[in-house]
Amino acid sequence: MPDPDTIAAVATPPGRGGIGIVRASGAGVRAIAERLLGGLPPPRRARHTRFRGAAGETLDEGLALYFPAPASFTGEDVLELHGHGGPVVMDLVLAAVLEAGARPARPGEFTQRAFLNGKLDLAQAEAVADLIDSGSAAAARGALRSLQGAFSREADAIVDGVIRLRSFVEAALDFPDEEVDFLEDARIVSDLDAIISKIEALLSNAEQGRLLREGMTVVLAGRPNAGKSSLLNALSRRDRAIVSEVPGTTRDVLREEIQIDGLPVHVVDTAGLRESTDAVESEGVRRAHAEIAAADRVLVVLDATDGAGAGWRRLTEGFPPALPLTLVHNKIDLTGAAPDVCEDGDGVHVRVSALTGAGMDLLRAHLKQSMGFHPAGEGTFTARRRHLDALRRARAAVAAGRTALSRTRSGELLAEELRAAQAALSEITGEFTSEDLLGRIFASFCIGK
Repeated sequence: MPDPDTIAAVATPPGRGGIGIVRASGAGVRAIAERLLGGLPPPRRARHTRFRGAAGETLDEGLALYFPAPASFTGEDVLELHGHGGPVVMDLVLAAVLEAGARPARPGEFTQRAFLNGKLDLAQAEAVADLIDSGSAAAARGALRSLQGAFSREADAIVDGVIRLRSFVEAALDFPDEEVDFLEDARIVSDLDAIISKIEALLSNAEQGRLLREGMTVVLAGRPNAGKSSLLNALSRRDRAIVSEVPGTTRDVLREEIQIDGLPVHVVDTAGLRESTDAVESEGVRRAHAEIAAADRVLVVLDATDGAGAGWRRLTEGFPPALPLTLVHNKIDLTGAAPDVCEDGDGVHVRVSALTGAGMDLLRAHLKQSMGFHPAGEGTFTARRRHLDALRRARAAVAAGRTALSRTRSGELLAEELRAAQAALSEITGEFTSEDLLGRIFASFCIGK
């Protein structure tokens, strides 16, 4: 149901700027324009005017833009007031709009109204926030493709296939006296296999999209003076961390965000892992273990001058059992070893010199490969973990229906699994979505969007 309230917010970031925008949306926009501007501007044409308060005093002057419903972002009447971007000025203009009948908008409420009014589907609405929050040019391009509907179109195409097959199955169940046994129809199995293949292809693309949006978290762990901070500096290509020959220089968590061919990588440097009676260092070690537990991958940094990295197994005894590890043998400039990547029974070994940069390109390539990431192409779009979950549930439902068909010849079970698959896929675009999920999604948006 349409929300009767008219909402308003400052749509530009907090702070000083050349231009600031106050946006209002709802049925009360006309009354607000009459009170502040003396009348509505022409639709979709900028008009220079003065913004006036309740007593007729001039608050600011600038451009006013009016977008009548339904041809607006939210699908409602929308008024934008473009004034000078000082925080005090923006607060004065917003206060006047609120006094004229609007209420403060909640985070993401403009985009939420666009979704509820059918201007965007849910995947496109989420792409608005992803585009704003993009951490790389590749992520911005992917978010824009999602906003333009690339992800939604692929999901909808699979839903259409599921609906066609489900309609056939349920129609056959409704007419059991037909002479042809639809359960023996090879086309059903072929269609099921085709749907599973399409879901898996979309799931692969969505996983790339999730990496493009969220990136991966890599934690540098190791004993003191193994060169973790030097490795952080080498990966980020700048002196981010203090490097010293004194063991235990790093006592707190240090974070740096880098990009590898468009993949955002959150690199976390941690305190050296060792027993200590120093309270501050012990707290640093505790925080290091907490970061390790939350990592996508841990680079166990070893001193290459210490033989084969003696004791690294004892070092990793407290790590989560399924945590992916890479053994990085640092300081090969002191041993004369060549940079390389190899794999044995212990795992993947990468030999580098953080000081000279030797082997760093191999390490970056390994990080991409370990996450299954490839550079963003023209068909890449951003995706979220909830999208991946929906696709996995849909794939599992279709596979379960195929199994039920082959083992029990049960059309009823197949129809039910296809219904579950359709519901899961429809969550992506918001056709079937709980109010609780909508609340969580839009609460993560910024106010004014």
